[in-house]
This record gives sequence, C-alpha cells and structure tokens, in this order.
Amino acid sequence: MNRRNLVVLIGGILFGFGLSYSGMTKQEIVLSFLQLSDLGLIFVLGGAALVTALAINVVAKILKTPVLGGEFTPRRRILSWSTVIGAAIFGVGWGISGQCPGSAVASLGTGNFPVLVGLAAMFIGAYLRGLLDSGKDSQ
Repeated sequence: MNRRNLVVLIGGILFGFGLSYSGMTKQEIVLSFLQLSDLGLIFVLGGAALVTALAINVVAKILKTPVLGGEFTPRRRILSWSTVIGAAIFGVGWGISGQCPGSAVASLGTGNFPVLVGLAAMFIGAYLRGLLDSGKDSQ
C-alpha cells in the first residue's frame, strides 16, 4: 500500500466513524433533521463545512505543495442550471430516502443492509445520467 492509499484509507475510516458517531447513518435521525424536528445534525454539517473551508482556504496557503504531491491549482467556480437541477434532485432523493451517498455507505458498517436498495438506486441514477451525457457527446 502506498502513502496516498494509506492517507485515503485513514481519511475514509475517520469520515465513516464520524458519520456513524453523529447518527447520520440512521435514516430516522436524518429524516427528523430534514423535517426540522431534530436539528442536531446541523452541528455535523457545520463542522464539516468549517473543516473544508479551513482546508481549502488556509492549509493551501500555509503549505507550499500538497502533502501527497502535485500542486495547488485555483478552483473554478461554475454554477450552471445543471448544478442547480442536480442539487434539487439530490435533495428530493435525500428527503424521500433519508440517505445521502456518504452516510449510506457508512451505514453498511453499522449493519444497515436495507440501505443497499438506496445505494443501488443511486448507482442506477448516476449510470442513467452518464448515458445521457454520453449521448450528448456523440451528437
């Protein structure tokens, strides 16, 4: 195992543990959050946003090069209609199922195997979208 894979493995374990510990792997907690009856997950989302903001805006300025090599490049910020529509579809799917991809995969580690149905639906949706995109390229 190389250094990059080790860092990804540790990060994935930490991410999954955090999702599980926060309760985000339980659909009933996510649905109660989305119904605004239990706002405890707002701290999880806020913490994730804070860590991401620090990593993107502060760490990149402190380090000369990324830890795993390569170089820092400016972010391109593109907000298109496909992004807005995709976010809305994602939100509706999240609201109906109580699953987002990260927490759904992490919930497998807690023995929540019925979530496989939702994960299969996510893969099918992504595959169908890929088919639509590949059809545009051939025209």
